[in-house]
Amino acid sequence: MNTIKVLTVDDHPILREGIAAIIANHDDIALVGEAGNGREAIERFRQYRPDVTLMDLVMPEMNGIDATIAIRREFPNARIVVLTTYRGDVQAAQAFDAGAFGYLLKSSLRKDLLDTIRSVHAGQRRIPTEIAIAMAEHRADGTLSERELEVLRQIAAGSANKIIAAHLSISEETVKGHVKSILAKLDANDRTHAVTIAIRRGIISLEQ
Repeated sequence: MNTIKVLTVDDHPILREGIAAIIANHDDIALVGEAGNGREAIERFRQYRPDVTLMDLVMPEMNGIDATIAIRREFPNARIVVLTTYRGDVQAAQAFDAGAFGYLLKSSLRKDLLDTIRSVHAGQRRIPTEIAIAMAEHRADGTLSERELEVLRQIAAGSANKIIAAHLSISEETVKGHVKSILAKLDANDRTHAVTIAIRRGIISLEQ
């Protein structure tokens, strides 16, 4: 039996220790390396050439999406599983667009980690059913432009239109136009509803 070599990438040592503990008692899987951010992940990948990489999304220096893109560009056959707390369909879509093979919620680690590693190593894609359904439901939705995202983040921070206009160096009427477009694309009733939907779907996060 060939041992599946695993690289864990997460900026929280406790989570990396938890993954190591889950893997430890299984002879067909071995943890060969760890990294605390995306840049380290690229270096460790070159060093260990793992069969499966577990990649956190939000990390300092370089996030998981950018690290996945960089690794897959250099190593097209890399098998990467995004490991995240986020249930949003937008992050999942970004992860798969970047070249990820799997998407695993940290809340499901103890239950699904080993099966996910084995499945992805075997060439199968893994994604939680609830997220797959959400991705299908929103496939035809309009994508927010970069400017609309900037406006939405300002709304989430509690800024009024006048403040947003000054911050982005645009007119207040232009801000109102962006807000109207945001509400329509997100099918939101008002500004607060738009922010709630955007956070739930992963369009924006409170950490941004």
